[in-house]
Amino acid sequence: MNPHGCNLCTLVLVSLLLLIFGSVVLAQDGQQLAPNDCQKCHKLQIDEIAASGRGHRDAVSCVDCHLEHPPKGTQAIPDCAMCHEASANAHFSSPDCLGCHPPHSPRNIEFSQATRVRAACSGCHQVQDDELFDYPSNHSVLDCKECHLQHGTFVSCLECHEAHLETQVYDNCRECHRPHMPLKIAYQNTIESAACTVCHPQVGKILEENRTRHHDLLCVYCHKSQHKQIPGCITCHGESHFRAIRVNFPDCNDCHVGPHDLVN
Repeated sequence: MNPHGCNLCTLVLVSLLLLIFGSVVLAQDGQQLAPNDCQKCHKLQIDEIAASGRGHRDAVSCVDCHLEHPPKGTQAIPDCAMCHEASANAHFSSPDCLGCHPPHSPRNIEFSQATRVRAACSGCHQVQDDELFDYPSNHSVLDCKECHLQHGTFVSCLECHEAHLETQVYDNCRECHRPHMPLKIAYQNTIESAACTVCHPQVGKILEENRTRHHDLLCVYCHKSQHKQIPGCITCHGESHFRAIRVNFPDCNDCHVGPHDLVN
């Protein structure tokens, strides 16, 4: 074995280690690391922040956040509150920042590692949080991450709910239901009656069997815009009959079987 060869290898190895870690050693002796020093060992993080760092890329450098370096440094990983103060936005008071935000790509938000996230979400999405509170439904007790697996995405209603009709797709759900207040059902006046009679089969059967003019109308023609909206008969029929009849029989249904049935 050539001892000179071994010495050369050792010298090369030591030189590489000094090149890579020299700045860290100097930093521990009181000299400041420079941002360019970080890429010597942390290429993955440098590439990630270059691609998706946003404010963490443009407004700060590595050494603005990572004030020290191990093994001697005790502030290698900063507290997010160092920059993102709760007094500026209630969202920043969440204790689980890293459960949602990867620090080198902070807007690539996903919730698989997060605990309950609704309080944090409401900091930016107060309207949706208010809807869940003001219009209670089964959705109101769910955490946001049950439906939003990643920020800016959502699961289709049909992942959890059966469609009213076999032909319906997610966009059909949104024609009547808003996901944060699903029981406040509102719609355009073009919804097919079949979507209504799934939940109101007896009414659908009566309308199908009679041959009055109501038979030919869409449900939404009378029940306009809002579920459970029940119009007065005079909306379409005006003040029918003589006044004496209207006084003695103020409820049209006293004589007429009902709006969905045959007329007596």
